[in-house]
Amino acid sequence: MTIREAAAALKAKIFHDEFTDTELTGAYTSDLLSDVMANAKDGGALITIQAHKNTIAVATLVNVSVIIVCNSRPITEDFLESAKDEGVALLLTKENQFNVSGKLYALLNSTRSDNDAGQTSKTTG
Repeated sequence: MTIREAAAALKAKIFHDEFTDTELTGAYTSDLLSDVMANAKDGGALITIQAHKNTIAVATLVNVSVIIVCNSRPITEDFLESAKDEGVALLLTKENQFNVSGKLYALLNSTRSDNDAGQTSKTTG
């Protein structure tokens, strides 16, 4: 599932177009940036309510592809500009982290199951 596909499925607003629409490798939910640095995975999504420049810095450090800001938190101009400068996609949703995490988990596992099923049928067919 790509970033844009995830945004559409989550009904999240995309704040800019200055990012590569890559396949998501997973997601991590946290508001503690040191926790994100220690545990977020390369190419994944960060689900958070932290909407400031330090979030972009941490996302860049661990190579997170997209930040999903929950609870309709305000997106400041410096946060948006940092996301653009670093090529990190920035999404906003009114939903809380729990709901977004569950939905994205289901979407990513559904996509992986579909891909695995396709690969299996190709190798056995």
